[in-house]
Amino acid sequence: MSNYTHETVPTRFVENGGIRYAYRRFGKPGGPPLLFLGYFNSNMDGWDPAVTNSLAADHEVILFDNAGVGASGGETPETVAEMTRHCAAFCGALGLKAIHIVGFSLGGMIAQQLALELPHLIQRLILLGTGPRGGEGMTFTELSAEEQADPVAFLLGAFFTRSETSQAAGRAYVKRLDSRKKNRDLPVSRRSAMAQLAAIREWGTIPVTGRYSTLKDITHPTLFEHGNQDIVVAPINTLILAELLPNAQLVVFSDSSHGAQYQHAQLFLEQVKLLLSRCD
Repeated sequence: MSNYTHETVPTRFVENGGIRYAYRRFGKPGGPPLLFLGYFNSNMDGWDPAVTNSLAADHEVILFDNAGVGASGGETPETVAEMTRHCAAFCGALGLKAIHIVGFSLGGMIAQQLALELPHLIQRLILLGTGPRGGEGMTFTELSAEEQADPVAFLLGAFFTRSETSQAAGRAYVKRLDSRKKNRDLPVSRRSAMAQLAAIREWGTIPVTGRYSTLKDITHPTLFEHGNQDIVVAPINTLILAELLPNAQLVVFSDSSHGAQYQHAQLFLEQVKLLLSRCD
């Protein structure tokens, strides 16, 4: 068992294909690790320590900056497909043979693509606040790279509803994000944020033919979690995913927006641990 926590684990680096990827690895080794793939404009410090530390008690956790993000080198691609190739290169550099994925928003899009391209690598999928390629209303016209100007306001406005209960949960979440005091990740550059935005808008473009046709090929046991008032990715998108993936379950949280898993962290963790306990 690693003695490191979310707050103390050092940032390490691994190189593949000329790109130097930043990552943090901690928790209980022995089974497939949980690879965390983050949301738009986020780095390794964007994950909730209440979630990562809890899961690290029973599983190894790997946090990861994709190409061009935070402390990682290279340039951030403008398509999810290219981001997925970097993710695969990172997994290859670490010699990972089997993983579970926790993919949030943009990270959930990369997770879907990775499950299609390298199905043998994935054991379980935990997908949060995400949607399928060509989903409903996924052009993300409300997002911009300028969200960096006031990240706290962005998180409280996008991740939580306007209710007093949700906003209180949001303030507690923001406070937890600041619990790592030393060796914090580098901020996401505006150039990287712009590339990410281009990637998720390309992902959300409705294809001329074959809309949703590949979803049946993602056969991994999958847990979807979504807020019923998500203003970033409309909840209908997770319903589409849950209906078309052959081995999926969906949990919808009330009075919740894009950060439902943080507002309802205890219930979310119970669902994740139940899914992972069923591993063969």
